[in-house]
Amino acid sequence: MKEIEMEGDKLEGFIYKYYDGLGLAELIKNKELQPKEVLREAIKTIEQHNPSLNAVINKFYEKAEKQAETIELAGTFAGVPMLLKDIAQEIAGEKITYGSKAFQKYRAQSDSEYVKRVRNTGAVFVGQTNVPEFALMGITEPAVYGPTRNPWNLEHTPGGSSGGSAAAVASGMVPIAGANDGGGSIRIPGAYCGLFGMKPTRGRTPVGPKYGRNWQGASVDHILSRSVRDSAAMLDEIRIFEKAAAFHAPPFEGSYLEMAQTPPIRKLKIAFSVRSPLRAEVQAECMEAVYKTAQLLESMGHHVEEVDAPVDGRKIAKSYLTMYFGEVAAAVASLEGVLGRKAVMNDVEQTTWILGLVGKATSAEEVVLSIREWDYAAIVMETFHETYDFYMTPTTAFLPAKIGELEPKKSEQLAMQVTGKLSMGGLLKKVGIVEQVAENNLMRTPFTQLANLTGQPAMTVPLHLTADGFPVGVQFMAARGREDLLYSLAGQLELSDLWVPVERNPMY
Repeated sequence: MKEIEMEGDKLEGFIYKYYDGLGLAELIKNKELQPKEVLREAIKTIEQHNPSLNAVINKFYEKAEKQAETIELAGTFAGVPMLLKDIAQEIAGEKITYGSKAFQKYRAQSDSEYVKRVRNTGAVFVGQTNVPEFALMGITEPAVYGPTRNPWNLEHTPGGSSGGSAAAVASGMVPIAGANDGGGSIRIPGAYCGLFGMKPTRGRTPVGPKYGRNWQGASVDHILSRSVRDSAAMLDEIRIFEKAAAFHAPPFEGSYLEMAQTPPIRKLKIAFSVRSPLRAEVQAECMEAVYKTAQLLESMGHHVEEVDAPVDGRKIAKSYLTMYFGEVAAAVASLEGVLGRKAVMNDVEQTTWILGLVGKATSAEEVVLSIREWDYAAIVMETFHETYDFYMTPTTAFLPAKIGELEPKKSEQLAMQVTGKLSMGGLLKKVGIVEQVAENNLMRTPFTQLANLTGQPAMTVPLHLTADGFPVGVQFMAARGREDLLYSLAGQLELSDLWVPVERNPMY
């Protein structure tokens, strides 16, 4: 820890971005720093980097300053600056736009349960981070706010949908930021930005008070962080048993923070695969990250074995997309309550509208069959984890795309525009244009959806750096309810030579 000398508000030897959230909280609790001084450094860093990154789209500076002046220092993250994601993580009376122009005048009516629990930790909310419209993409390029860029290389995406949060944490704006994950939206940007990202077990974190499930249980909320211990400590604080929630996680009475600081007490059995579930290309660097990690794990005494998960990857992808299309259709339909009228094509992005039309053309039968596929996969994976503690894969199959690279081709845009104006969702579904566009995107990130559908916890850890300077994530999945095992392994890996320090990116 840097030596700190204080003279009034002047800090000597303190470099804000060198501390994780718990580190800052300790300085504040010990009165080596004042919350307002830490907040000042966060605001300075946001203003320095945001013009290049476009990670923060709404700022709460005045409210944050008032909160910092009156905050009690009892909470785990008391006085620590934090950003929230511009979807689901609602603050009463504050704007939240879901990355869409349709929500530009919308104000949250109440705090989300997630926000309530995070606020109880003493974290200071500084603003909101950029998201793709309705958090639908693995990139963060909403039309209303423009693209967020990756601190490791500004020509490339930080991923999505928590891309704004990932870019903010990776550039040192804040040590932690709110995120959620319905198909990889914590783990994908975590991998692209060299961060630690844990997707908790379905039902572990809050979904209320407005909803009992998000994305049929596929989506859960947590944070992105630079350290394992920040993630573990936050999960200790926000885990919850919500009586009205549709799903409840297996109980865990211990401390995730303690687990993150305790190496595994036995040899672990780890299955791994570098094959895409879609049987598509996986870039060499992504495979190399897994092979290097396998060697490291063996050197630590763990048993590592190359085995594919016993699920049909294409069926998993299809069942995920069925839910995805239906959720978009429901989101567009719900805009009537925001706009005071039925939504029209110009209220949302063209791709969103088209996805919604396909959702409207999707039958109840297809939805039920897709959910059955989720449940079958969950049963199979639980049996799999009776043999293996973890299933390890690349987090993504490709390195981050360039900004704009994944936009639909002009011919696809024209076809969608014509059929969209005619509301021909059935035709779009029949010819398969939208499904093909969606699958083309999934081929870059085919490993993350399984854990969302089965409800398992999964994490990404930064364990490889390419010659071109891109971090590469490795994903670990565990049986439902076993975040404790994941954190224990993550803490061990964080001390290894393979761990890529986020400080190595040019913006940090």
